[in-house]
Amino acid sequence: MMSFIITFFVGLICIILGYQNIKGNISSLHSYHRSRVSEEDILPFGKMVGTGTIIIGVSLIIFNIFSAVSALKDNDIFFTIGTVIMILGLVIGLIISFYAMIKYNKGIF
Repeated sequence: MMSFIITFFVGLICIILGYQNIKGNISSLHSYHRSRVSEEDILPFGKMVGTGTIIIGVSLIIFNIFSAVSALKDNDIFFTIGTVIMILGLVIGLIISFYAMIKYNKGIF
């Protein structure tokens, strides 16, 4: 039960941080990324990174829901579906975020 709560809140935090990034508040990102983004690129950079972060957060919450259904129904197929959705969400979200970092920062690190 505790793992469901933790996963849900991690997903929710990702969604909230992603929303803040989309609005142009990139203060949650590492100082390296904040300092290397030009003033006019802050909003498009924040939108891309925020979108990636929201996708990750939503995929975690979907995984959480499928895991809970799997536990209630005692059927592993729901856990498997949730895991696939989570992995896809993580990969897609990271690709979008890394693309934004490469595009606007000229590098990830």
